[in-house]
Amino acid sequence: MKEFVVSRLVKSEDLNHHGTLFAGRTAEWFVEAAFITAASSVGSPENIVCMNVHGLLFKTPVSKGDIITFKSKIVRLGTTSITVHTSIYSETKDITPVKGFLTFIHVDESGKKIPHNLVLDETTKEEELKLREQANKLF
Repeated sequence: MKEFVVSRLVKSEDLNHHGTLFAGRTAEWFVEAAFITAASSVGSPENIVCMNVHGLLFKTPVSKGDIITFKSKIVRLGTTSITVHTSIYSETKDITPVKGFLTFIHVDESGKKIPHNLVLDETTKEEELKLREQANKLF
């Protein structure tokens, strides 16, 4: 599946009381990056809703002035569900501070689940196969 990439500059208003990137801001940007992946793949953002943030693993603090890039890819598909894996990478340091999975549901205008008709492509890439296996264990 296509990888979607979104970058952000960490500014003063994004920081917590420790002077590092606030977890709440990180989560907001994280969900947004994953949503862009799911909605763009379906082609109808109005039909995508977030069902589950399976957890975010915060491994390394991010500082003011850092440029971080969110790389997202669909790793699991149900009939109506779309699970996205997102990793954050620093463009200024050699770190991957946050990773996680989010699941979205494809719905109609009344909020009823409907099939998205997406198909997960075949892959032989070891990293992608591992992420797909991890995503399958979430359910």
